[in-house]
Amino acid sequence: MTATNPLTRLRQRRSDSVITYGVLLAGAALWLFPLITAVRASVAYGGPKNYWIVLTREFNQVSLPMTFGNSLIIAVLHVVLVCGAGSMAAYAFSKLRFPFRETLYYAVLIFLAVPGVAIIVPVYWITGQLGLFNSHLGVALPEAALTLPFAVLMLRNYANGLSDEMIEAAQLDGAGHFRIFRSIFLPLARPALVNLGALCVMWSLQDFMWPATVLKKPELTTAAQAVSTIRSAFGPTPLESSQYFAALVLLAVPAVVLVVVGLRYITEGITSGGVKE
Repeated sequence: MTATNPLTRLRQRRSDSVITYGVLLAGAALWLFPLITAVRASVAYGGPKNYWIVLTREFNQVSLPMTFGNSLIIAVLHVVLVCGAGSMAAYAFSKLRFPFRETLYYAVLIFLAVPGVAIIVPVYWITGQLGLFNSHLGVALPEAALTLPFAVLMLRNYANGLSDEMIEAAQLDGAGHFRIFRSIFLPLARPALVNLGALCVMWSLQDFMWPATVLKKPELTTAAQAVSTIRSAFGPTPLESSQYFAALVLLAVPAVVLVVVGLRYITEGITSGGVKE
């Protein structure tokens, strides 16, 4: 076999890089096009003051700052429930030894295949029996239930990469599992928990189904719900259409900022535990 010319290999690498960046730029353009179009439409009539108008007025008894607050409360509850229960389950499945451990673990993972629509009727009934209609917790609980299997998978994979030596040393010193979990496991798992928290916030901000099912009071409307809730409050005139686009841009800002700022954490969260050293 003849050796490949180094210059030929360099040209091939450059060609591959050009193709890769070309595909990425095309994808970015497709993603940014709707956002750029919405921003242009939001200032086409009335100018930038449209943003101040939609921030300071109520539409169908809904104000945008209120929707941001509701979404934030639900997202925080979602993060607390998922990270709390997920970290305890991950510690148990990774560091404890008990009968049928692997069977129970894979049983939890089966629920990754269950779509939210498939359980909407029983969840609606359970939420009503618990008296959680028109409450932030009534939305956060179903969201957490759907996210928890993924959290167990991600955190257990991360926990499997942690050394057992410190845990064994703590047990020799007489520490119980609760003390080990609180003082050793949680500090070591902090990077994975931060990643998981960023993912939970992003998913919660984008969720429309559960808030639309559980929340009926206008003052509890979330940012995702507001996109459709406030539409009828704007007339067909060019000025009001621009104001509606301004509202859409503002409603998209939290999710866009989270993705841009937390992209590194989100990416690491998806791959966390994928490689064990």
